[in-house]
Amino acid sequence: MAVLAKIRQRSALMIVVIALALFAFIAGDLFKKGNFGKSSKDVGSINGKDIPFEEFRVKVSNLEKSQQGVTSTAAANRVWDQEVSVALLTTEFEKLGLRVGPKHIMEVLKSDQNIGKNPIFLNSAGVFDEAKFREYFKSNPEQAQYLKDREKDAELNAKYQIYATLVKAGTFTTESEGKLKYEMEANKVNFAYVAGLYSTIKDSEVKVSDDEIVTFMKKNEKKYKADESRELKYVLIEDKASPEDEAEVKAKITGLLSGSVVYNATTKKNDTLPGFKAATNTIEFVNSNSDVPYDSTYVAKKDLPAVDADKLYNLAPGEIYGPYVFGKYYCLSKSMGRKVGVNAKASHILISYEGTQVPNQKEKRTKEQAKAKAEALLAQVNANPDSFMMLAFTNSDDQSAQQGGDLGYFGPNQMVKPFNDFVFSNPVGKIGLVETPFGFHIIKVTDKQDGIRLATIAQKIEASEATSDKVFTEATKFEIDATEKDFDKAAAAMKLTIAAPVTVKVMDEAFGPLGNQRNIVRWAFESGTDLGAVKRFEVANLGHVIAKVTKVNKEGLMPVDMVRSYVEPILKNKKKAELIKVKMTGTSLEAIAKATGAPVQQATDVTMENPVLTGGVGQEPKVVGNAFALAANQLSAPIEGNTGVYVVKNLSVVKAPVLKVHTAYVSKLKAQSAGDFNRVIPALKDIAKIKDNRKEFNY
Repeated sequence: MAVLAKIRQRSALMIVVIALALFAFIAGDLFKKGNFGKSSKDVGSINGKDIPFEEFRVKVSNLEKSQQGVTSTAAANRVWDQEVSVALLTTEFEKLGLRVGPKHIMEVLKSDQNIGKNPIFLNSAGVFDEAKFREYFKSNPEQAQYLKDREKDAELNAKYQIYATLVKAGTFTTESEGKLKYEMEANKVNFAYVAGLYSTIKDSEVKVSDDEIVTFMKKNEKKYKADESRELKYVLIEDKASPEDEAEVKAKITGLLSGSVVYNATTKKNDTLPGFKAATNTIEFVNSNSDVPYDSTYVAKKDLPAVDADKLYNLAPGEIYGPYVFGKYYCLSKSMGRKVGVNAKASHILISYEGTQVPNQKEKRTKEQAKAKAEALLAQVNANPDSFMMLAFTNSDDQSAQQGGDLGYFGPNQMVKPFNDFVFSNPVGKIGLVETPFGFHIIKVTDKQDGIRLATIAQKIEASEATSDKVFTEATKFEIDATEKDFDKAAAAMKLTIAAPVTVKVMDEAFGPLGNQRNIVRWAFESGTDLGAVKRFEVANLGHVIAKVTKVNKEGLMPVDMVRSYVEPILKNKKKAELIKVKMTGTSLEAIAKATGAPVQQATDVTMENPVLTGGVGQEPKVVGNAFALAANQLSAPIEGNTGVYVVKNLSVVKAPVLKVHTAYVSKLKAQSAGDFNRVIPALKDIAKIKDNRKEFNY
């Protein structure tokens, strides 16, 4: 009582103290999250042009609403990439003085399916009517912002089309380039050589220091540039069912086989309830006792649980199988009967015509022409059923042509109705012709599968409350020990496995094999998370992850340990090359071979297009290029190749016949450069000054 009296006496003081504590907690959280303490109100900048956060937030929100399932971080990443691309391209458009008129903008708008094919804007002939389009927005002023946004996008798109055309027009392949391509493919060189392979010197004989790796990276800075990153190691303590939990679920589901006695509070007597086998209403029994509701679908044998498929498929009506394990469930299944032809397999030859919008149409034809061709093919197939596969391969307008028309197995109503009706109403081997909105189909029914309907009680195997509490206690203890002591020793003491380290960037979502764990990644980059920090995370449907920050990598060159496996062999080979060159003395290949202990070898009919040396050596373009450049019988200086140091002697060069024109080779080069335009934006990003503040806004 005395204590209570003192509390009452100081209640006002305590209220003030608690209020201040709460304010400090909330304020600290706000500052931590950046709501008051952001260094910038902008989410970033591109070449000095700021991207206001509020505009960015609205775009991210709109993307999340329009695409179900996209995460906030994924949406932010996509919007950011778009903002960067638009900003860089807009600058290029302005430099070039690109302009587009209302007609061009309207053409772009019409190409949008939501506008160009919208029934509201179509005339009686089903064609887009610009007057109806304008009238609609005039009559619906509340849609003015929507139109303004679409026109802005269309203007940007129109400029992009012009820009793309200009860039593509600026990439031209000359006749001289075609000639060089031809000569690289057709000219051949024969030469003898001695190879001092790098593999003849042990790696232990040459050392590469961290400083040498850094120096190498600095010479190739763009290639080894790295964003800010963190490396974390972690322990996963799974919240999963114990053997006792599994046994309990198995006992519970096994108990459903026989009847049970239950007290009836209404009658105040015990009722005897029937078991699964004797249940008068099987469906109701399943839904009352299963974690997965009753499914009336007939299932083919191939779609049943693999281990138990034979026994389940061969159940007699009313017969029960189980309990058995399927995935994370213990199951009991009762047969509700079999049905023939639940799945079918068919092949077809599709002959489409103009207006059917089939992407693989091999030739333009009218509906009448398509029908005539389909009937002719049907006659061929009926005369020789074995010809179906080849006729499909050479004539069908469907992607299945590559498989001889084979469509695989499918269930009822998965195909368009006329196709579905033919397949499921005819026996295996039947061939016929049907018409659908895609065109005319010559169909061959190739197989059918029977199915079984199962009433399955499935109860999930999951951790009990007691097991989850035990796991939580273990995870919490490890978090404390790993924070106060050594992470590795704490894991060893508790016999826990430390997973392989995971390296993440600031806007990553994926966390190694654990998949999307954005909360762990975000924590790793928070201002209060220092090197060595440890934290426990509860991961839904998995358990507890206790992570430790083991490396903090700033923006700049990649960490040495990340590139060592790639760079070290390069530098070691350079050192080995110097050692091998010292041995390569002599005025003839025979003398050099004797000095190095390597044989004289022959290379025959090698081209620059395919500079491969036989005997498992592989690509050696420098060696082959030098061989071409030498005069007949001339000996080269030592050449550092991919696999060793080479000295070559040109034996002969066989020149290809002279061609008057090189059109085919010019076409090859054009085809190879068709995707060059896709390199424009990455190139613009390389030279741009881009500042990314997204991590300050909790995405």
